[in-house]
Order: sequence, then structure tokens, then C-alpha cells
Amino acid sequence: MRAPKRPIHAVSTWVRRQPPKVKAFLAVVSGMAALVLLRFIVHDHDNLFVAAEAVHSIGISVLIYKLMKEKTCAGLSLKSQELTAIFLAVRLYCSFVMEYDIHTLLDLATLATTLWVIYMIRFNLRSSYMEDKDNFAIYYVVVPCAVLALLIHPSTSHNILNRIFWAFCVYLEAVSVLPQLRVMQNTKIVEPFTAHYVFALGVARFLSCAHWVLQVLDSRGHLLVALGYGLWPSMVLISEIVQTFILADFCYYYVKSVFGGQLVLRLPSGVV
Repeated sequence: MRAPKRPIHAVSTWVRRQPPKVKAFLAVVSGMAALVLLRFIVHDHDNLFVAAEAVHSIGISVLIYKLMKEKTCAGLSLKSQELTAIFLAVRLYCSFVMEYDIHTLLDLATLATTLWVIYMIRFNLRSSYMEDKDNFAIYYVVVPCAVLALLIHPSTSHNILNRIFWAFCVYLEAVSVLPQLRVMQNTKIVEPFTAHYVFALGVARFLSCAHWVLQVLDSRGHLLVALGYGLWPSMVLISEIVQTFILADFCYYYVKSVFGGQLVLRLPSGVV
């Protein structure tokens, strides 16, 4: 007699069988439902941004633990870490000259740990670095982000160069995880610590996106006006949404793998 399927397995099987348009619709509906839930649960939406920073820190802690405990950087993208260091360094500069606050200290700590991860991959653990799998050309994202920042940037009273830098770090952050996804696409198998790290990034970016969306809704669009005029306010929101959707597919398979009791995440072809 066949054992009954677990509810999560039955749902994942049904979703997997649906055409791409249905999957996209379900993803949008799920995201909207999560936003509605957060709106009623979290009264101060600034807490969502703090939670996003906290989850990101947890993800970095998992990454550091992996490097120190297992003495290997297999499955990690050096290029993704370098892109992260670039946008953090630019954002840190903008934060110092434009709006020095607690987030400046958080960015400084995150940049320091990211640079340490880069050092470990480049020197101490170089032998385990999968350079052939980490084949994403970073100029494919750096150059378009720079051009986009020149064309669309804040219209505030700050120096024009600072405004362009601010826009550049917003755009680059949205796509900085792409090299890491390419590595996972090439290997098809993601070991636990790397999977935990990328999932933490996905959760952090969803919380950050939820923070911005709910702030816009609660202010009835006044927040977008405060950010300036032209296309820039919309691009900020779009960048947050792009960050979330880039990792949405991976997060789905991560949750499915966890509920299925699998320690190693195996990705089907074409997932990321």
C-alpha cells in the first residue's frame, strides 16, 4: 500500500506540474499575501528593514562558519562577493557624505566581513575555489549598472557625483547575487552552508522589499515623491522587487529540500 504524501510534497508536486505562466501568477499571489500578512503583524515597518539587516548578518555568519569550520570555499562565488564589496563600499561612501546614521555602521561591519571572505577565498582557501564554475563576467552587470546610474539617479540637492554613486550601488545590489546563482547552476548540487547563506540573502531581500512597498502604501505614494522626481523613485522600488524575484526560485527549492529532509540541495536544470 502506497504511503500518503506529505502535504508540502503534494503541493510542490502540483506546482511543479504547472505551466510557467501559472507558476508566475502563484508567485505574485504568494508575495502579495505575505505583504498583507506583514502589514497587519508588523506595525512599525522600519522593523522590517532592521530584520532584513539581521537576517543578512546571519547569512554572513553562516558563510564565515563554513570557511572556518570546513576549510573550504567550494560552491561559493568569489565574483559575487566582490560585487557585494563594491556596492557596499560605494554605499558606505554615500552614507558618510549624505546621511550618516546607524546603517553606516552596519554597512561598515558587513563590508569588513565581506572583504575577509574575499581574502579567504583568494588566498587561504584558493585550492578549493571552483574557478571554472565561477564563470560569470561581472562587467555584464557593472557596466549596465554604471550606465543606468548616469541616466537615472536621485534628483535631490546632493552633489551630482554622490547621487550617481547612490544610484549605482542600488542597481548593483539588485544583481550582485547573479554570479553565485551561476555557480549553483553549473554545479547543480548545493551543499548545506552555501544553501543556508543564499536562502538568508533571499529572506533579507524580501524583507527589505516588503519594507519599501509597505512604506509606499502607507504614505500613499508620498515616499516616492520624497525620493525625488522622474524615473528614480520607481527604479528604487523596481530594484528591490528584482532582488527578491531573482532569488525566489532558489528559495522555493530550498524550502522544499528542507521539508523533504534533504541535507544537500539538488537543483533541476534551468532553475537559477
